[in-house]
Amino acid sequence: MSRRIRTEPLTAGAFVTFGEVLEARGDPDRVINQGMCGRHHDRARLDFGDGRAGISVFDAQPRDLPYRLDMVERHPAGSQAFVPMHRNPWLVIVAPDDAGIPGAPRAFVADPGQGVNYRRGTWHGVLTPLAAPGLFSVIDRIGDGDNLEEHWFETPFTVIS
Repeated sequence: MSRRIRTEPLTAGAFVTFGEVLEARGDPDRVINQGMCGRHHDRARLDFGDGRAGISVFDAQPRDLPYRLDMVERHPAGSQAFVPMHRNPWLVIVAPDDAGIPGAPRAFVADPGQGVNYRRGTWHGVLTPLAAPGLFSVIDRIGDGDNLEEHWFETPFTVIS
């Protein structure tokens, strides 16, 4: 048996509980580089406890909808940002914390050009591109200690569009 989650568009307002949507919407905060570049300044709160910020490149295999969600994870020692290095939609899954375990998950479809920054301790799905290439820049905590907690659902969810 599977429970269903219907995808919704990724918007800053819908995602605010879980972190920030990284995108260049609206007018830039300033114009730089001899007037040739708009800077959308300081769009995410990076939070790394006792570690340091690191940038890694992930190359994830594309997935299809419907998508079987059987596990979410979180990072108690730091935030984690996923910044696509492509212009394809991708799946963003999050869940609120409910006394140490994930509550009801939500699924968002990120438009081309949208990334996310998960707040420290936010339950989220694995990196889930919906088309190739699945190339992402990931900004997260680099440091000693375990920064990964997984939760496997007894009954998986099916994410549908």
